[in-house]
Amino acid sequence: MTISQEFIHKALELEIKKNCQDTAVIGGLDRLLQNWLSQMNSEPDKGLYRRILKIWPSGQSYASLTVTQRQSVVNGLLKAISEKSGADSRRPAGGNAGEIGVSVSVPIKKVTAASRNGSASIKALPQALDEPVTKVKGISEVLSKKFAKLGVQTVRDLLYYFPHRHIDYSQRAFVSSLKIGQENTIVANVWESREVQLGTRRSAEATVGDETGNVRVIWFNQPYMARSIRAGARIIISGKVSVFSGRPVFESPEWEPYEDKDLVHTGRMVPVYPLTEGLSQRQIRRIIKPALDLWCGQVVDFLPAAVRARQNLVALPAAIIQQHYPENEAKKAESRRRLAFDELFLLQLGVMSRKRQWQESQAGISIRTTRPELQTFLTSLPFQLTGAQRKALEEIMGDLQKVQPMSRLLQGDVGSGKTVVAAAALILTVADGYQGAMMAPTEILAEQHWITIRKVLSAVGTLVLEEDICRVNGFLPQTINIALLKGDMGAEKKRRIAQAIAGGEIDIAIGTHALIQKNVKFEKLGLVVVDEQHRFGVEQRSALRQKGVNPHVLVMTATPIPRTLALTLYGDLDISVIDELPPGRQTIKTKWLRPEQRPSAYAFIRKQVQAGHQAFIICPLVEESDAIQARAAVAEFEELSHDVFPDLKLGLLHGRMSSRDKEAVMQQFNRAELDILVSTPVVEVGIDVPNATVMLIESADRFGLSQIHQFRGRVGRGKDQSYCMLMAENPTDIGRQRLDLIEKVHNGFLLAEEDLKLRGPGEFFGTRQSGLPDLKMARLTDVTLLEIARNEAIRLFKEDALLNHPENRLLAENLAKVWTKSSLTETS
Repeated sequence: MTISQEFIHKALELEIKKNCQDTAVIGGLDRLLQNWLSQMNSEPDKGLYRRILKIWPSGQSYASLTVTQRQSVVNGLLKAISEKSGADSRRPAGGNAGEIGVSVSVPIKKVTAASRNGSASIKALPQALDEPVTKVKGISEVLSKKFAKLGVQTVRDLLYYFPHRHIDYSQRAFVSSLKIGQENTIVANVWESREVQLGTRRSAEATVGDETGNVRVIWFNQPYMARSIRAGARIIISGKVSVFSGRPVFESPEWEPYEDKDLVHTGRMVPVYPLTEGLSQRQIRRIIKPALDLWCGQVVDFLPAAVRARQNLVALPAAIIQQHYPENEAKKAESRRRLAFDELFLLQLGVMSRKRQWQESQAGISIRTTRPELQTFLTSLPFQLTGAQRKALEEIMGDLQKVQPMSRLLQGDVGSGKTVVAAAALILTVADGYQGAMMAPTEILAEQHWITIRKVLSAVGTLVLEEDICRVNGFLPQTINIALLKGDMGAEKKRRIAQAIAGGEIDIAIGTHALIQKNVKFEKLGLVVVDEQHRFGVEQRSALRQKGVNPHVLVMTATPIPRTLALTLYGDLDISVIDELPPGRQTIKTKWLRPEQRPSAYAFIRKQVQAGHQAFIICPLVEESDAIQARAAVAEFEELSHDVFPDLKLGLLHGRMSSRDKEAVMQQFNRAELDILVSTPVVEVGIDVPNATVMLIESADRFGLSQIHQFRGRVGRGKDQSYCMLMAENPTDIGRQRLDLIEKVHNGFLLAEEDLKLRGPGEFFGTRQSGLPDLKMARLTDVTLLEIARNEAIRLFKEDALLNHPENRLLAENLAKVWTKSSLTETS
């Protein structure tokens, strides 16, 4: 078949009208243009052929280009054809779409060698995409408020508002071959439609059919459908088929006129979006589908061409379109991989930038670590450091010696000995003439650190305790002054301690959020230790770091973090892991109990108390709630005290108690004046009572695996065998899976990996407070893609850390959009 220039011209103008989505001709422009080039090559006049080849080399793939690049190619081809035919070459392409009769304005962009191989041009991102979402046809001011509830405020937000799943309506069938209970799609004629009364509901009913038979269609509670679908219309229907009176029937299916060539609700993989009140699926689809056609042409692919080529990533505009309306499952997976890669790649670049900006903003402090005081301290300990502790300490010492400030995460299982390692780092800091600070999320944990550090230093010096200041003499040439600063202290006491810190009198300050109050200043802060760091927001951690001039920062957590989450949440930190428990730590026997086993659980607790031991009973709530069916600590304490253990001494601990009362209860439990401590999750960290050998966790299915593991780490700290009992009234399937796992697995890191798989990163712990961008497409369980993105980010960072190279400037602009300015200047 001979392909005329007029036909090519019309096809190209139609492609412009369709925003260069490669939908103007069946089979795509690639096939048409290659056939045309082959035809021209055999013609006597080679002038046009040579001009076309300059714009469109033989073998080039139109489908692989970005929309912007496609626009440039199509404009060039139209101009070349117009010059050959004597038409006005100055007329903008698409200015008159021939028989189509549409005026289309398309930005003309010169095709460069760089754009041909996929690298982005050096220009600002299209501002139109950042216009309010009301610029999109169909979104009024009123409707925009509903979209705002979904996080959609700009045109770009709408393009990136991806469906959470798709329904596959792509397989068409005849009426005679409908499959009961499955999704079916048919093209049919409407024979009749009418409003009907089905019980108390006004509904619509239609009879439709094709050449193989007829089928009944019902739309419940939608009487208007009788007017929308009129007899004689030809429609496409997609939905599940059920059986009524022995005959198949479509119940409230999706539908649209079959004349609509670009299907939205039927006959293809149809998106299902998250909704809010006042928005329906059909409404969102009717808005998003044309918006994609109109606006995706302005999306510029910001990834460097080399990255795209190495990872075989689909072009960004195509990925966005395919994620909303995929051609098939393979295209959907391909587009998700591209979009997920973008998120993880930008995330990794962001955390690396954050680390670089902090470390290079100004000189840090080099602390001498080859000091005899360290060996004196380690020798004085009543135990030897494990291999993992020694390795972690060596890594920390290596960082402390550098002028670049340390940015390290120290993670270890419950009871692995992180505090001793941190204490050694603080001693080195103080010995070199600097101050150290340790911040904990709760007063209980801060007090525990206060006690622990006093205890480990008591073997190398003489302790003098003056209320909340402890003085250690005889270890260093100078006295070591350690202070505790808490929020519930009296104003005068806090003022006095803050004044001592500011004057350099305090060498090690231990405290809660009180350490980051404006009136607390350090004279010479050298090391900041943040414990249970995931409980602090980015601003809180940054506030403590800013108390000094680029001090070293060591963050710790006893919540084992899965590798994927560590690479993501703490990608800007070097990581040390203490994965070895000290000698003598035993496996805590764990058992999941049903409600009918409660009496035997209480009997076991009584037996342990009679043997001279103590017990914890953990409840998820402070007080009972109508909304949440779970045991509450206050009510549990009352019932156990009066009805179950009236002859034993019970204590109550929860977060609403004053600091003074909490401390009094803990001291009683430490001194074995209480047999049983009924508590809320405030005991998750910071409680060390070696005599406690048994724990009962109420409503255990309400907690994550890592949190349960933290709880049971409060027992088993002495020489006696310890036990953890998990009580669950009516656990869900996932709850039962968690309980089964915690019975069998005692390694915190393995549990953390399983916890992440079962609950997802959002619930694992507060990822939102980390200051990281939201992840819409990426899954933190996708280790392979995360590591690929991280390796690409490391490679790019080595080549161009500031992203100043021309091919990286669009990437830099996108990075700035994703990461707020504050995020890039704060450290985790």
